[in-house]
Amino acid sequence: MATKGNPGDNRTRRSFSVFIVFGLCCFFYLLGAWQRSGFGKGDSIAHEITKNADCSVISNLNIETHHGVGVKNSDDLRSESKVFQPCDDRFIDYTPCHDQSHAMSFPRENMEHMERHCPSDNEKQHCLIPAPKGYATPFPWPKSRDFVPFANAPYKSLTVEKATQNWIQYEGNVFRFPGGGTQFPRGADAYIEQMASVIPIGNGMVRTALDTGCGVASLGAYLFKKNVITMSIAPRDSHEAQVQFALERGVPAIIGVLGTIKLPFPSRSFDMAHCSRCLIPWSQNDGKYMMEIDRVLRPGGYWVLSGPPISWRTNYKAWKRSEEELEADQRKIEEMAKLLCWEKKHEKGEMAVWRKRVNKHYCQERESRVTMCEPTNVDDIWYKKMETCVTPYPNTNDTAEVAGGELKPFPQRLNDVPPRISSGSVNGISTESFEEDNKLWQKHLNAYKRVNKIIGTGRYRNIMDMNAGLGSFAAALESPKSWVMNVMPTIAKKDTLGVIYERGLIGIYHDWCEAFSTYPRTYDLIHAHGLFSLYKHKCDYEDILLEMDRILRPEGTVIIRDHEIEVIKVKKIVSGMRWNTKMVDHEDGPLVPEKILFVVKQYWFAGENNLTSLR
Repeated sequence: MATKGNPGDNRTRRSFSVFIVFGLCCFFYLLGAWQRSGFGKGDSIAHEITKNADCSVISNLNIETHHGVGVKNSDDLRSESKVFQPCDDRFIDYTPCHDQSHAMSFPRENMEHMERHCPSDNEKQHCLIPAPKGYATPFPWPKSRDFVPFANAPYKSLTVEKATQNWIQYEGNVFRFPGGGTQFPRGADAYIEQMASVIPIGNGMVRTALDTGCGVASLGAYLFKKNVITMSIAPRDSHEAQVQFALERGVPAIIGVLGTIKLPFPSRSFDMAHCSRCLIPWSQNDGKYMMEIDRVLRPGGYWVLSGPPISWRTNYKAWKRSEEELEADQRKIEEMAKLLCWEKKHEKGEMAVWRKRVNKHYCQERESRVTMCEPTNVDDIWYKKMETCVTPYPNTNDTAEVAGGELKPFPQRLNDVPPRISSGSVNGISTESFEEDNKLWQKHLNAYKRVNKIIGTGRYRNIMDMNAGLGSFAAALESPKSWVMNVMPTIAKKDTLGVIYERGLIGIYHDWCEAFSTYPRTYDLIHAHGLFSLYKHKCDYEDILLEMDRILRPEGTVIIRDHEIEVIKVKKIVSGMRWNTKMVDHEDGPLVPEKILFVVKQYWFAGENNLTSLR
């Protein structure tokens, strides 16, 4: 008679088998990552082994008993996943909230048609945006600053339109960016040195910059050499793919315009704002656009204006505008700058520089001459109309004190306690909790690197944190090899985007129920901590995940950290999205209810009749 084996032996053998499978998957995953880190030119054999191995060895979790949490509809989680089909090839560069055909139905006055206009739920595309045929992973920084693969953004119009200004040149299978611009055809370096003769660029005091009407973002690209990080903004207009080129180069940029709604940044964000022939009518609309720059400019910050109407006496003929018109424009700009309490520091050639005063003690006459905005809602900006009012300074005690608090030079300010926290302006965030948050995210990042060893190597240049908190994930990652777009969800319990800017980082307000203001395939790594728990009663996970897929590059990575139940729901959806996934326990062990899902987006591209190719 056969004897029954010990059930414990079977469990041991199963555990050992899982361990062996897990070990092999990790080996081939890392082998594939190493061999594929040649930026899109991976080893096909290693890739096939990795692709065919089921590396989601922790997927069969008991979702009804872990940590005492039940799932009301657990059968739904085990049901067959929806398979998402590719979108039609015409959606290759689809920007849902900046769709040109949709924009034409809105008024052109004050650039309203260029602002965000998102599709309704029944107009959304529930498909995967394909990459163009021949798409290649961008070059590593700093080579990406100067060269972009032609297949990634195959638009030559700027090479013709800006041929004499050294914006962009087409050379074989790449675009080359010589570093020129309309106002600096001899190169951005010389232009930046001219600014640096007036503004303390290079000593860490000017760290965050805003470039309105950025072109292909050459200013932002070259300001990195001065350790300045620039948020570049340009509309999706006749200058095809400006923002797309910027992000392909590895430079922070968003689709945007100064129109009728407020910029998606908190007050007192930027050390410097810049306009180089940006075509913004600063002298019009009762100074509303200059007031908006004043809102986002830090006390003591600088505004640089180059091009019309500066130096109009010399250039009015070349600009094909009358002397009277240009003189009136500059006079109105000068008058508004005085009302805003900006001190003019420099005018030479076609460049003028103003500095915002450090506190209201220098602006005693201002409040009697302009309307002041309500001080309680200066950061309530999402889809809010610009107002003809001036944002008040935070209170100070004397003329030497910087309103809102003085910042240390970068990189010291990165981990120094931000003034918004030390002053108690952010409820529930103390100096101690800020410092603990820094330590926690350094620990989390170290755990991420144990799974994905190419984090921090330069393979991921453009990084997004979808729910950035205090910016500690970005602070832990800080390196010349990468930058992070810190996103503050508009429904976040605490608005800490101002804290992020005080750390010398950049970010933006956004509602993840809508599409982000960027082109497809513009981020190399996307991080989402607690995002799905935050949005679980707000909008469909499917919509958020499809948007993540749209903005993620082929072979890019997603890291989702959330409660176990939400991670499992997400994993089920993405199994039909051509994402390779790996779910792991919290670094403190399996009893912690927070789990992490690592994702690599497969490389595929559009083909004839919407057929796709996998690699």
